[in-house]
Amino acid sequence: MKKFIKYPILLLCVLSMTSCAEDFLTRYPSKPTTGDFFKSEEAAKLALTGIYNGLYLWSSGAAIGYMLPGYASYDALTGLVMTRDENETLGAGRIWPDDSTILAYWKSWYVIIQRANTMLVNADPSQSENMARYTAEARVLRAMAYYYLISMFGDVPFMTEPPKFEDFKCQRTSKVTILDFVLRELDEAANILPEWIATDRGRVDKAAAYGIMSRAALMGGSFNYNDDAAHYFKIAAEAAEKVIGKRELSKDFSSLFTTKGQAQAHSELIMEACFYDTDEAKFHYVGYTETSRFVGQTSRYPTQTLFDTFECIDGKRIDESPLYDPTDPKKNRDPRLHATIFITGDTITVNTGGGKVKAVLNAYQGDPNDRANYRKTMSYNYTTQVWDKVDNMDFTDPSAFTSFANAGKGYMCAKFQRDSTENINQSTVNFPILRYAEVLLNFAEAKIELWALGAEAEDDRIYTAINEVRNRVGMPDVSSDRVGNVEKMRQLVRRERKVELAFEGLHLIDLRRWDIGDLENSQPVYGMPEEKYGGFKAPYPSVQKLPVFNKTARHDLNDIATYPDAEIRLVRDKNRKWESHYRLWPIPQSEVSKTGMSQNPGYAGS
Repeated sequence: MKKFIKYPILLLCVLSMTSCAEDFLTRYPSKPTTGDFFKSEEAAKLALTGIYNGLYLWSSGAAIGYMLPGYASYDALTGLVMTRDENETLGAGRIWPDDSTILAYWKSWYVIIQRANTMLVNADPSQSENMARYTAEARVLRAMAYYYLISMFGDVPFMTEPPKFEDFKCQRTSKVTILDFVLRELDEAANILPEWIATDRGRVDKAAAYGIMSRAALMGGSFNYNDDAAHYFKIAAEAAEKVIGKRELSKDFSSLFTTKGQAQAHSELIMEACFYDTDEAKFHYVGYTETSRFVGQTSRYPTQTLFDTFECIDGKRIDESPLYDPTDPKKNRDPRLHATIFITGDTITVNTGGGKVKAVLNAYQGDPNDRANYRKTMSYNYTTQVWDKVDNMDFTDPSAFTSFANAGKGYMCAKFQRDSTENINQSTVNFPILRYAEVLLNFAEAKIELWALGAEAEDDRIYTAINEVRNRVGMPDVSSDRVGNVEKMRQLVRRERKVELAFEGLHLIDLRRWDIGDLENSQPVYGMPEEKYGGFKAPYPSVQKLPVFNKTARHDLNDIATYPDAEIRLVRDKNRKWESHYRLWPIPQSEVSKTGMSQNPGYAGS
């Protein structure tokens, strides 16, 4: 049991964001852990710390240092974001049972389950109010882990107690059985947990339990578990409704992804992966891997597909709006586009730890009209206070994956990169696990699907919830042509999820729920027009055509663009493919070999 509590790292950050609950971080048990160990509140508290620590997927070493939330990489396995490495496998639909990334996800969720089971079997919630809360938090975290497992793998091994020797030959339990357990656990835990306490940032509370419940039930409805989609959509709507009105949206969308802004917007951030630079420092490098190679690693890139999903400010899609200008594609667009994606010509400012760096994004190259300084970019020197032409590392660095043809498509992620007070290589910007905006959209989608099924009548609260999310950034109310049209509302809520929650790790499961993997991940990754077509400097060429969203009814419903001018665009992964069995990941081969459990259909050995 010593190993179980070896990593005393907790998400629980105080409101100031400059320190965390020190006793959770620094105190270790003084004796070996037994069943009696958990009778102590302090010991149960430490055990809970170990469960929370499982929310961090990868670490550079023991309990201290770089911690990458698993959710940060999920979107990069879809058609909205591309990664330098992963899109060659998981993102492009080329997956296999012995993939190390799949195994890492599998293990991370079972670590949470194992730790929670150990605590819950031994701790007595009736002992005190604190013990009741600790065990309720553990139940929520365990339920969330099972939700992710069945979302990715379908039927999985299911245990609510520490495994015995015979359990290592376990078989898989129905995903429906597990989901029903998850929903019961979340509902019961929510009844125990307190309302939100400002000083408990990152910690599970009533809103977190109901919010995750709405997320999990929405999945059950989308997959029509037990042939009763309406049952699960009703649960999703009711769970979300219990949160609505108890939290509020931040007034500034972009502030949600800076340390200062997060401290002010904590009501919207229902659950966070917290980071800090005090005591046993804990930081991540999400932003570092998503910015220019001039100051980072350029490991993740937005795609043209995501860029084109954002509406114009009149609330119309770019192929429908008279405000869209193909010569200046960022003009007159949803403000969330500016907060989410950097485009050529944008000035980025980051802190490298050695000081601030300001540079103009030039899509990985210099000015083609200035051949003497080609492959250079403009950078602001804070010492001399002048702009200099410097080598553009995105274009000139000899290391792998740096050529523009093989790397990004002209865009960079902007979320988590706008805090110039943070060392981008050791960022303490918290990573959102659950936001109030998602809860509002969960409610709207569940109600729309109930309406589509004929299980409920049109509900005006659908429009209220979506308008609240849109109005926060200055976007107009739901347009009159959508009101009363269930298919147009289904389309809108899906679009809202994509643009509101981009880079927050939610779209991979949405892609599966909506069954659009073949649309997103079977086409090449498109980017800006190539240099010879003027793609790196405005105005863009007249040869550029508007993307086509209505190639099929499914393309139109899900706002997935196709490109009639594909021949002029930067392209990666021309041979991407998607097969029906990719709807689920394979069970890691090592687990199949050890336990003898069955493999998912379509994979070797199944």
